[in-house]
Amino acid sequence: MAYREYIHTPVTPRDMKWGLTQGAIAGIVAGIVFAAFEMMASAFMMGAEAFFMPLRMIGAILLGPDALDPGYSLVIAGVAGAVVHMILSVIYGVIFGEIATVLRGSTAFIAAASVFGFALWLINFYVIAPLAFPWFLDSSPLVQFIGHTFFFGSALGYYLWKSHQRSGLEAPAD
Repeated sequence: MAYREYIHTPVTPRDMKWGLTQGAIAGIVAGIVFAAFEMMASAFMMGAEAFFMPLRMIGAILLGPDALDPGYSLVIAGVAGAVVHMILSVIYGVIFGEIATVLRGSTAFIAAASVFGFALWLINFYVIAPLAFPWFLDSSPLVQFIGHTFFFGSALGYYLWKSHQRSGLEAPAD
């Protein structure tokens, strides 16, 4: 019966502000977790020299496919990749942060965020990449599924759930 209290509880401006600010922070946190996973998986699967390849691939969104060439400055490609990755992570975090304003409980936050990460994977790799950034199609679909769903999505949901608990928004409305 406790869940019933939330069914018709309106989303308040306080909730929306929380979703915006905490979503941005959660996006950064989840983006770092995701990037670390991607870079380690790349090095594990293709050798240590491939450690920075995920940043090169993301940097190529801004710089073009030349950034993928080993002769292209790793610093420029890496910084561009990190900036683009963090901007996208913040955007995705804010979007999910606003969705999360209606969620209650750890399972809801983590499950919904994992589904959100799964949807990002599907859209990014099966809609956007084939049309605009085909070099992403060279990456492992399994690694991308795991990275987007669990290392981004689940991390995003976990951070937001813990933030929601700390904020006092998790308590039933009076």
